Amino acid sequence: MSTKQLSARPPVEMMINVEETFNSRPDFMVRAPGRVELLGCHTDYNDGWVLSAAINRYAWLAVKKMPATLVIVRALDMGNEEVAFRLTELDEKTTLTGEELPDWSKYAAGVAWSLQEAGLATPGSRLAISSQIPIGAGLASSAAVETAYATAWAHITGWEIEKMELAVLCQRAESRYIGLRAGLKDQFACLFGRRGHVLLFDCRTYEWKSIGLPGDIVLVVADTGTRLSAGNNGYEQRFLESREATTALQRYIPGVRALRDVSIEQFQEYAEEIPEPARQRAQHIIEENERVQAGTRALQVGEVEILGELMDQSYISARDLLDVSSPELDAMWLAGQDHPARLGGRVLGDGWAGSLLFLVRADGVDDFIKTVETGYFESTGLTPTFYQFTAADGTQVVSVQD
Repeated sequence: MSTKQLSARPPVEMMINVEETFNSRPDFMVRAPGRVELLGCHTDYNDGWVLSAAINRYAWLAVKKMPATLVIVRALDMGNEEVAFRLTELDEKTTLTGEELPDWSKYAAGVAWSLQEAGLATPGSRLAISSQIPIGAGLASSAAVETAYATAWAHITGWEIEKMELAVLCQRAESRYIGLRAGLKDQFACLFGRRGHVLLFDCRTYEWKSIGLPGDIVLVVADTGTRLSAGNNGYEQRFLESREATTALQRYIPGVRALRDVSIEQFQEYAEEIPEPARQRAQHIIEENERVQAGTRALQVGEVEILGELMDQSYISARDLLDVSSPELDAMWLAGQDHPARLGGRVLGDGWAGSLLFLVRADGVDDFIKTVETGYFESTGLTPTFYQFTAADGTQVVSVQD
């Protein structure tokens, strides 16, 4: 069984590699958490609500300021691959030698580009990035590195900016520079995380609040080991289907800007006016928004059992109405179904592959993981990886001595 727990300190091997890279200690470090969603599957691009938490698994960025208009960034997890680009030539998306920037380095260039578009200075820097957040597992690895870069440049320059504006600029880097459609929920959670709390985020108004998570509850991420194939456009298709449903309902319900504005009763009244499969997608999203609200109320009064039930309902709805599951995700969700420590579970990220999040009682978490591992292996022949998380603080600067 592979179960991973990590401290909030940079790995020793990373610090050794960083000092070799810089030939000295960095000026400072930035620690950026991943995130999990307890509820809110595909609600973000429909102006809905998401219940999420930053987690104690991090992307680490070592930073040293340079006087030139140049960024040199090394990926310590990718064979120490190093890329250099000019801050004055970001539109070209090329290295100093004129080659296209590798995909991983576009996150640094994209954040610099977005900050510059907003009139914010981005100083020359030597950077080293290392991440403990598995890519493609639904834990917002890209948002973590984006917020790390943005926080680093904010710290160097000292310009004043609200964290929500910084989240918006990071999201713009991902959607407009890198070309991946994305809402704000990931960048928000990575920046606004609060230790021991989950976050309710309104994707339309950007209003939010934090709710305490009981200390005897563990967030268990079960990674199926599967990843989306290159070119998978399922997310884009769901986006378009939700827009089709919105357009259909706007003919009958005044004031509808997005599916967030449609009640369950209104949907039931006009469901026949929406063509399939957009009708099923709309049903999931409208009901999921209700689940987020119900889950928030349950958590506020300490009824974690109800929150767990809502997470299970979310998974079933995402599987049956949104069609974002897979045989591996289904096998993982079913594997520990009857375990007494299990409160509920749902798919992470966009679905189709990656991981599930389980809400588990701390006193039974080890046995729960063993049970799920056994059941999943018997069903699929695959060996999963498990991570135990607590809710963590958001992206922050860490002194080298910390």
